[in-house]
This record gives sequence, C-alpha cells and structure tokens, in this order.
Amino acid sequence: MTVSNNHPRVAIVGGTGLVGRTFISLLEERSFPLRSLTLMASARSAGTRLTALGESVEVIEAAPEAFEDVDIALFSAGGGVSRQLAPEAAARGTVVIDNSSAWRMEEDVPLVVPEVNPEDAARHRGIIANPNCSTIQMVVALWPLHRQNPIRRIIVDTYQSASGAGARALEEMLEQSREVLAGADPEPDAFPHQIAFNALPQIDVFEEDDYTKEEIKMARETQKIMHAPEIAVSATCVRIPVAYAHSEAAHVEFTHPMSPSEARDILAAAPGVIVADDPATRTYPMAIDAQGRDEVFVGRIRRDTALDNGLSMWIVSDNIRKGAATNTVQIAELLTAKAAPTAH
Repeated sequence: MTVSNNHPRVAIVGGTGLVGRTFISLLEERSFPLRSLTLMASARSAGTRLTALGESVEVIEAAPEAFEDVDIALFSAGGGVSRQLAPEAAARGTVVIDNSSAWRMEEDVPLVVPEVNPEDAARHRGIIANPNCSTIQMVVALWPLHRQNPIRRIIVDTYQSASGAGARALEEMLEQSREVLAGADPEPDAFPHQIAFNALPQIDVFEEDDYTKEEIKMARETQKIMHAPEIAVSATCVRIPVAYAHSEAAHVEFTHPMSPSEARDILAAAPGVIVADDPATRTYPMAIDAQGRDEVFVGRIRRDTALDNGLSMWIVSDNIRKGAATNTVQIAELLTAKAAPTAH
C-alpha cells in the first residue's frame, strides 16, 4: 500500500484552482510528511507564484516529464487533463490520486473513501480515484449503519453549493446575487439558468432515463465504494445559491428495523462523523456550520414513513474540503502509512 518512503515527493496538478489551493493548505494543516512539493498547472498558469508551506513556489507546466521525480501526485485539473497525464505519471512511478471523474468507474482503479474502504487503496496500479463530492459525504454517513444493518435502498436529494461547479461558478453566484439585489436581470454563463435566489434541478448533463450525470455518479460510485452492487440508489441533484458545503436528504431502507436512537449511537462512534440532532433545541447540520470543516455532519434522524425498515436523515459536509481536497490528502496519508485504516 505504501509508497517507496514515508516522506514522498509530492506534486499538485491544478495547483492554482480552488481545490488545488486547498490541497496546499491541507498539507500544512495536517503536517503531511512530504520531502518536496511541486505545483503544476496549465501552460497559461505556468510562472504563477503561490505561497506553499511558508515558501514562494513557482507553478510549472504540467507535462509528462515533470513527473520524473514525483512519488505522489494530487490531481484536480479536470477529466481531460487526468486522462492525458495520469497514465504518463503512473508510467514514471508516480502514484496519482485523481479528483476528476475520469477514472472512477474503471475496474482496475480503486475508488476510495478512507473511512469506508481504505484497504482498496492497496490495489492501485498507479492511479487511485477520489469519488464525487456528494457521494463521499453520503457514504461516510451510511457506511457505519450499513455494516450493522445492510442497506437495500437509498433515495437521496442533494442541495449542492455553487463552489462545487468551480471558482468561476462561485463568483457568478455572488455577482448575480448583487445584480438581482440591485434590480438587474443577470445573464447565466457557468450555470444553465440564473443561480442567484434560485434552485437548479440539473447538475451536469442529462443522460440515460433523464438522470443527470451527477445523479448517475452517486448511484454507481456508492455501489463501488461500498462493494454493494445490490443497493438500489436514486438521486436528484440540485444546485442552490450557497457558497460552500453540500446538504443531502437521504431516505434509507435497511434489511432489518433500526431505531433513530440506534443510528445516532452508531454514527456518534463513527470516524469522521459528527451527529448534530436535537429537534427540541433546533439543532441540525447546516451548511454554514460545515464550511471549513472536514467532518460529515448528520442530523434530522427519524423513521421514514414511506420505506420498510427506513430512516431519513440530513447529511452536510464541505464539498471543497472533505468532498474533494481532504479526502484526496487522506488517501495520500494511507499511502505513506501516516494514517492507519479505520473502517475494518
């Protein structure tokens, strides 16, 4: 599972982007034991200088030869770049942890959430995929329950922040909000329709049976991560004008009855989960509380009145951190043996 040494040479591909900059912050926050750090981006961004680990680092162009002296590469530069460069990096002995959707459903590429399936990281052949942000927070919350009482069905509705569509989309949401408040009629660009003061029931393109690509990702990735192809998953993914943190309403059918109090106790002991659930004091997870945090917050746990042996719950997590950068860095920690597997 581990790389050749426990102080690897690390590269970040897409270092100037929203997730890439968060990678940099997390390596410092988590005292990641790296020997050196290389920042890479497109030719357009090459030459930019960023502060990383207390030093000014020049961003270089991401190219095959740039990986010659890299042990672990954290990719967040889009699927096209990943398809082109990840095999080149792997061929040079670099272990790629990719944040795009390019490799997630490839049979020989592990799809890893360290709280759920850390052992899968050991089966890599040079590339490890980081799951979709909305999938990550859901499986972190549901896996501890599934281990105690196998899940049969998941119906999930997501309320996803603008930052999940990238830095330009986040800025468009903020700009549109100012324009609407000023009485203007904003023109959409990053989104198919106005995002300010609106809810868009479309994330990514429509595909089979009129499910969007995002919704299909949630279903297929959940089954792969949990090694449970028998779980039926139906998702409706909605973009809302929130800056950071995705929220999800999950309706889960178990094999056997499970009480809300039992679920709370299981989740309270689960790694990476915080239970915030007290209706009497109006305590439940909210996006503003999850922003900037790495944990998955769960609340509103109650019996589901429409599903046999069902529970409903509300799941919230920062999509840029746990949903992208933190999960990726946690996988890198598995490779360096800095963090021991926690799920099994």
